[in-house]
Amino acid sequence: MCTDPATGLVAALDIGGTKIAGALVDGEGRVRVRSRRPTPAREDGETVMAAVEGVLGDLAASPLWEAAGAVGIGSAGPVDAARGTVSPVNVPGWRDYPLVERVRRATGGRPVTLVGDGVAMTAAEHWLGAARGHDNALCLVVSTGVGGGLVLDGRLHPGPTGNAGHIGHIAVDLDGEPCACGGRGCVERLASGPHLARRALENGWRPGPDGDVSAAAVAAAARAGDPVATASFERAARALAAGIAATAALVEIDIAVVGGGVAGAGEVLFAPLRRSLRDYATLSFVRNLTVVPAVTGTDAGLLGAAAAAAHAWREGAYAGANAGAGGGT
Repeated sequence: MCTDPATGLVAALDIGGTKIAGALVDGEGRVRVRSRRPTPAREDGETVMAAVEGVLGDLAASPLWEAAGAVGIGSAGPVDAARGTVSPVNVPGWRDYPLVERVRRATGGRPVTLVGDGVAMTAAEHWLGAARGHDNALCLVVSTGVGGGLVLDGRLHPGPTGNAGHIGHIAVDLDGEPCACGGRGCVERLASGPHLARRALENGWRPGPDGDVSAAAVAAAARAGDPVATASFERAARALAAGIAATAALVEIDIAVVGGGVAGAGEVLFAPLRRSLRDYATLSFVRNLTVVPAVTGTDAGLLGAAAAAAHAWREGAYAGANAGAGGGT
């Protein structure tokens, strides 16, 4: 078995509500072997775990498997890296599920690192993407929800439970609508794809003949000049700008990297986001903050899980016998 996953192969898992992806990733960020299975999200916890084990079995069938020295997991959350458990909102069969221990057992005792999916995307962008070379960065995933992660002083900062940087649940509208998290007026409630599209529909936007009511369809309408669709994206952009500016004021980031399905709208989102940021990021030490699209794409979760595992190795989290339930990231 490889003795240093920071330079050798790492097994990576990207677990979400629709798919479970796995890969063997080398020290240069190249995906050498991959597998993917649908998430049986409405089934019981053991059925979901069987799908994870199926992906790991696909990877283990590769002759490269023995060279994989550790496992990294990026999972939909909430996660608790300190305890090694996950409770994804969109996988009800997993509540405080001991994922780290189950994956460790399924992979022959390999050390396992767990982070939230937003932190995984951040690790990928800092390693290979738009945040590379930046010591202080916020990376966001704007999709069905809004997640994120932080790089501070050149190091990934997942926080004690692996959820640090979760910008989606910063409140930006004190009198706003209730959020699924239990709060009110959260960034996610204003800027996530489903809520962005819902607002457009409530304000009079109508889909085309295909009936597509996704955020992508709203983006297409905005590009075509539909004023309601445009206004929906502008409101989402303002919410994101307020959350980014608040984060920058708190920890002095110099770049915000935005990925996820909603970011695929391109300048329909980024143009009003940059304009709005000028209204919110006004202090001298955050005024030069830049916002750019993510570049690691659909492999961000896998690459980030691999990077988090390598980071944990470098930080000595695996000293001794697989110290810490979550790998100590």
